[in-house]
Amino acid sequence: MTAYLQIEPLGLVDYLEAWELQKELAALREHNPQQADRLLLLEHPHTYTLGRHGDENNLVFDAAQRSEKGIALYRVDRGGDVTYHGPGQLVGYPILSLTDLYGRGVGRIRSYVSDIETMLIDTLTAFDIPARRFEGFRGVWVEEEGQLNKIAAIGVYVNRAGIASHGFALNIATNLDYFAGIVPCGIDDHGVTSMNRYLGAALSLDDVIPTLTRNFCRVFDYAPLPLTV
Repeated sequence: MTAYLQIEPLGLVDYLEAWELQKELAALREHNPQQADRLLLLEHPHTYTLGRHGDENNLVFDAAQRSEKGIALYRVDRGGDVTYHGPGQLVGYPILSLTDLYGRGVGRIRSYVSDIETMLIDTLTAFDIPARRFEGFRGVWVEEEGQLNKIAAIGVYVNRAGIASHGFALNIATNLDYFAGIVPCGIDDHGVTSMNRYLGAALSLDDVIPTLTRNFCRVFDYAPLPLTV
């Protein structure tokens, strides 16, 4: 049976508003198994988030500095440590059933994260960016001047019914200065980068979304439904 994916580009959305939407859609998907899975694509205003086991010692800017710079901070239920979201970063929140995709096996979350990495690597490769995995760490990385820097972060949450939320964040035109306020993902010996910095280009989210959604549907074997807003 064909699995369908509803792709929803939402523009700039407040973090808490997007989090509440994810919870609502995950509950809806849980109780309506026939409903199409979704991929929410959006940007956030300047925001730091700490995963459920994130270490507050990885926050560099204090409350006064965050307030001065207009950066919100939230403790959330995804995996991973601390990360930054902001304009110019493409955030993807897949709302889908891991049980439908992978069955009920113990390793399904690991398989899901690996498939997200594959999708992101394939997308970056299409823009001539030789992205790769970094053993022992989640996310997607590129080598710059002999150092591996993270270009995309991944953090997911899966509820008791096997419905996934949260997802990935790909730096496209992101202002990387905001990463100075945290130790990204708790990793202090590697940096972060963006597609535009690596390429010396001026890509926008709209330039990348078509390639990313094609790769998402291919990797996860979805047929896309018409785009909705």
